[in-house]
Amino acid sequence: MSEEAPKIEFPCDYPIKILGEAHTELHAHILQVMDNHAPGFDRSKITVRDSSKGRWQSMTLVITATGKPQLEAIFADLKTNPRVKMVL
Repeated sequence: MSEEAPKIEFPCDYPIKILGEAHTELHAHILQVMDNHAPGFDRSKITVRDSSKGRWQSMTLVITATGKPQLEAIFADLKTNPRVKMVL
């Protein structure tokens, strides 16, 4: 008996969390990638949290995901910047 991951039905609201070094370059990179792959996403739903010492930040945003290829492209493009340490 094998357990499968739950299937996602597209389109759907999909949260993406990016962890990286706190820097304006990180924010610019994330917004550029989102504008390329999810134009018109709601920027008012972006949340940013700083680490206790301010060196790291997590940014969470919600897009309307259209399919697995879109999500894979977003994750790959986000990881091209060395300031990005993890994408969830």
